Amino acid sequence: MSFSILAILFLALITTFYFVYGRWLSKLLKLDIHAKTPAHEKRDGIDYEPATPFYLFAQHFSAIAAAGPIAGPILAVQMYGWVPAVLWISLGVVLIGAVHDFTSLAVSVKHGGASIAQIAKDNLGPKSGFAIMIFIWLALVYIIVAFSDITVGSFISGTEELMAGGQQTFKPGGAVASASVFYLLLSIILGLLNKKFKTPDWVAMVVFVPLAIGCAWLGTYTSDWFDLGYKTWALIIILYCGISSVLPVWFLLQPRGFLGGFLLYIVLILGVIGIFFGDYSIQQPAFKEAAAGASGSMFPFLFVTIACGACSGFHGIVCSGTTSKQIDKETHCHPIGYGAMLAEGFVALIAVVIVMMMSQESTAGLKPGVIYGRGIGEFLTLLIGAENKTFAITFGAMVFSTFVFDTLDVATRLARYLIQELTGWKGFMGYGVGTVITCLMALAFLMQMKEGSWAAFWTLFGASNQLLAALTLLSITFWLRKSKRPILFTLIPMFFVLVITMWALGLIAITNWQKAQGFDFAMMNSLGSSALVILAIYICIQALFKVLLEKRVSA
Repeated sequence: MSFSILAILFLALITTFYFVYGRWLSKLLKLDIHAKTPAHEKRDGIDYEPATPFYLFAQHFSAIAAAGPIAGPILAVQMYGWVPAVLWISLGVVLIGAVHDFTSLAVSVKHGGASIAQIAKDNLGPKSGFAIMIFIWLALVYIIVAFSDITVGSFISGTEELMAGGQQTFKPGGAVASASVFYLLLSIILGLLNKKFKTPDWVAMVVFVPLAIGCAWLGTYTSDWFDLGYKTWALIIILYCGISSVLPVWFLLQPRGFLGGFLLYIVLILGVIGIFFGDYSIQQPAFKEAAAGASGSMFPFLFVTIACGACSGFHGIVCSGTTSKQIDKETHCHPIGYGAMLAEGFVALIAVVIVMMMSQESTAGLKPGVIYGRGIGEFLTLLIGAENKTFAITFGAMVFSTFVFDTLDVATRLARYLIQELTGWKGFMGYGVGTVITCLMALAFLMQMKEGSWAAFWTLFGASNQLLAALTLLSITFWLRKSKRPILFTLIPMFFVLVITMWALGLIAITNWQKAQGFDFAMMNSLGSSALVILAIYICIQALFKVLLEKRVSA
C-alpha cells in the first residue's frame, strides 16, 4: 500500500464520522446554541473567558496534541509493525477517542465548567469523586515529569550529523532551546496585544504565525545562547510550569495555544506534502514481534503505547479543565471536542508515516522526537531545498518541543485546579499552594532522573492515561443514564478501554516488581501501577453499588 492511499482512506474515515457520527452525538447531548455557557456566566478574565471557535480550536488542539500522538505511534510501529498501529489509530480515534473528548467537553459545559472529578462526584458519589481527583493528580504529575524530561532532552542534545553540516560551533539542542524561548516570548507579545487592542484573529495569523516560524530560523543562529545542563533546564522548565499555570489565560495560554495550533496545522500540511509528493516507500515491516518494552506482547501494550493517538484521558481533563471555561456557545463543542481529536488522529498517522519511511537500522536507538524532527525536516526540504536542512530539522524539533510546552502549561494548571477543589482554597492561597505542591513533586523526580528516563515509564503513562479515559467514560455514562439518554456509545468503549488498561497495569506492576533492585524506578513504576489499579477498582465498585442501590430504591 502506498502512503497516499493510506492517507486518503484515513481522511475519508474521519471526515465521514465527523459529519455523521459527530452530528448524531450533538443531537443526543442536546447542545443549545442559545444557552449561556460558563465562559459568560462566570467570566473572570483568568480562567473563565469566552474565545472564538477559530481561536479556541487552535489552543485546544495544541494542548491535547503534544508528544503523545507522536512518540506513542512511533514506538508502536518500531515494536509491533505499522499495520496494528494504523488499525488502532483509525478505529480508536473515531469510536473512542473523539467520543470521549466530545462528551467530556459537552458535559463539563453543562455542569458550569466543572472538572471530570466534580462530574464523577455528582454522578457516582463523593467517594468516587475524591478517588478520581487523586487518580488524576497522580496522572498529571507523571505527565509533567515525562514531558519535562522529553523537553530537557531536546534542549541539550540533537542529531549533529544531520544538523550541523560541518559547523563545529552549531549546537542542535541549543538551537531548539533558543527557538522555543523565542516562541514563548512571541506568545506573550501576542497576548498583550490581544488584551490591549483586541487583535483580530486574521491579523494574528498573518503576522505572528510567520514570526513563529522565524523563531526556528533565529534559533539556528543562536544555538549557543542557552547551552545549559540537564538539571538547570529541568529547574527552569518546572519554574515555567509554575508561573504559567497561575497567569491569566489571555497572557500566555491562549496566544501560545493559538500559535501552537497553527504550527500543528503547518505540520499537517507538511505531512500531506510529504505523503502525496515525497518519493518515499515503506521501510518498516507490517507486523513485528516486539523485542523490547514492558511486556513484549502486542496485547494489551499496543493500545497503551499508542495512547494519545487513539484515546487519551488527559484530553478529558483539558476539555473539562480549561476548554470548557472558554466555550462561547454549546454548539462549538462539536468542532472543538470531536473535530480536534480527529485532527490529532491525523497527527498520529503522520508520525506513523514518518517512521514507516525509515529503515529499522536507521531508527534503532533514536528517540521518537529525533525521528519526528528528521521526518518533518525531510518534508520541509521538499519545499525549501535540501541545502536548508539545518533550519528544516530545527523547525521540526522546535515544533515537537512547543507541543510539549503546551501540555506542560495545561497539565500544571489542571493539577492546581484539582488541589483547589480538594482543599476548597480560593484566590491566591489556592493558586499558590496547588502550584507549589505539584511543581515540587515533579521537580523531586526530575532531580533524581537521568536524561531519557521518560522511556522507563512511558507505558505506565500510557496505561494510566487510558485508564483515566475509561473512568471518564464511566462518569459520562452515568450522566447519560441519569439524563435518560442512550448509553451504549460510551458504555461499550468504556468496558474495552477499562479491561485493556487494567490488564496492562497489572502486568507492569508484576514485571517491574520482579526487576526492582531496591527502591529504584522499577519499584516506583510497580507501586504506581498498583496504586492506579486499586483506585480504579475502588471507583468501579462504588459505581456498581450506586447502580444496585438505585435499582433497590426503584423496586
